[in-house]
Amino acid sequence: MSAASCLLTEGQFLCSICLDVFTDPVTIPCGHNFCKACISEHWDRNVPSQCPNCKKVFNIKLELLVNTFISEMAAHSSEQQVVKPGEVPCDACTGTRLKALKSCLVCLESYCETHLEPHLTRAGLKKHQLIDPEENLESRMCVKHDKLLELFCKTDQVCVCIHCTYSEHKAHDVVPLKEGYEGKKAELGKTEAEIQQMIQKRRLKIQEMNRSVELSKEGADREIADGVQVFTALKESVERSQAELIDTIKEKQRETEEQAEGFIKELEQEVSELKKRSSEVEQLSRSEDQLHLLQSFTSLSAAPPTKNWTEVRVRPPSYEGTVRRAVTQLEETLRKQMKKLLELKRVQQYEVGVTLDPDTAQPWLILSDYGKQVKHGDVRKNLPDKPERFDTCACVLAKQSFSSGRFYYEVQVEGKTEWDLGVARESINRKGQISGTPKDGYWMIVLRNGNEYKAFDPNVGLSLKSQPERVGVFVDYEEGLVSFYDVDAAALIYSFTGCCFKEKLYPYFSPSLNKGGKNSAPLIISPVNHTE
Repeated sequence: MSAASCLLTEGQFLCSICLDVFTDPVTIPCGHNFCKACISEHWDRNVPSQCPNCKKVFNIKLELLVNTFISEMAAHSSEQQVVKPGEVPCDACTGTRLKALKSCLVCLESYCETHLEPHLTRAGLKKHQLIDPEENLESRMCVKHDKLLELFCKTDQVCVCIHCTYSEHKAHDVVPLKEGYEGKKAELGKTEAEIQQMIQKRRLKIQEMNRSVELSKEGADREIADGVQVFTALKESVERSQAELIDTIKEKQRETEEQAEGFIKELEQEVSELKKRSSEVEQLSRSEDQLHLLQSFTSLSAAPPTKNWTEVRVRPPSYEGTVRRAVTQLEETLRKQMKKLLELKRVQQYEVGVTLDPDTAQPWLILSDYGKQVKHGDVRKNLPDKPERFDTCACVLAKQSFSSGRFYYEVQVEGKTEWDLGVARESINRKGQISGTPKDGYWMIVLRNGNEYKAFDPNVGLSLKSQPERVGVFVDYEEGLVSFYDVDAAALIYSFTGCCFKEKLYPYFSPSLNKGGKNSAPLIISPVNHTE
């Protein structure tokens, strides 16, 4: 096939109608070849049917059959790609130039598959050095000696020919091109490795910076939340203090008005009495009855009983210091709020990972797959009665134990009407009913009936301003301290102090009974949203 194709020019595989390589080529009686679709369409548009090349007319409808030989030749020709912009063309092709497969450093020409065949089959040409297609083969020749650049001068870092080594590159460190190539390739490999290492370092730096930005955003979000919490409390305190200030001032004004109204009423009564006496005196003074005037004078001449108003004053109340005292109260409120927030931040630094231990869980309890949630179920599971398992009370301990230092964790209690939280020592009795007091190795607070909070110390009622949705538990082992916090309010709920710990302590949880679905929400061990 290759030999046959060498006898034909590339133009002989092109249809004269579409000017492209034959597709399903057919030969008409005059001997010319066309694509089947091209000639069929041409004859459909032109009557009578004639050859587009020689114009011979055919009066009968011809049956067009595909010429298999030309089809195979065209297919082989099409396999050799026509050169595209940017590709190296075959120097031996005439007409349509095909893409070169190799370039010869001896012939200084590039060849397509067809014209490359002699270099692959003829003994003399087989010795020629073939390389990947190179358009500018002259660049591989020494411009001074017109010889192939087949050596590398390490001294001047340039490619040279053999004649160069006898002239300007004499006594230089010259090596074969392959050796120079391998050396430079090794350097490039090293350079590439260094570049990749630099890229990796910068990618790690990008990750580090992105993480810093994320941490910064998380910190900003937390600080905003803290700020909103503090300023909300401050705003509420301001509004409350303002209302109290206004009420105080209004009350003093009301008292002043009531006092003045009493005095005025009394004065008006005296004025009325005096006016009445004045009228009587005037009437008597006009009387010409001498006896009547003399008899009535004594009773009318004396002034009616009145109050001495000389020292009586209605003095405006003093408001001095009222605003200052209100502002001082605000400052105290803010100070207390910041103190609570800073205290919570301090203990949150001792956060530990806590997961529930299924081997300690009472059989009615349902634990989540990752050991972060627990609730009371409606069915008692058939579990082995291990010594460490609670059998009666709806309790479970954590897997983690602590015998020194400080630790802190948070539990979501939102939606529950009853729960128990705290810590317990390792040797507690886990069978039957438990008292839950420090005497028996428990330090815990509980919620009962939806709004009754207690500390089993042994039974202290707790008065909370709001119902906690998230409870923080902090333990200082050496200090003997167990504290409980309302996380959202940043408020201390209760502290057990002066405790004496001598055993391992385990975080303790009880979701309490389901109560027919009223207390079905789980206790959830939650990650701490650090405020620093």
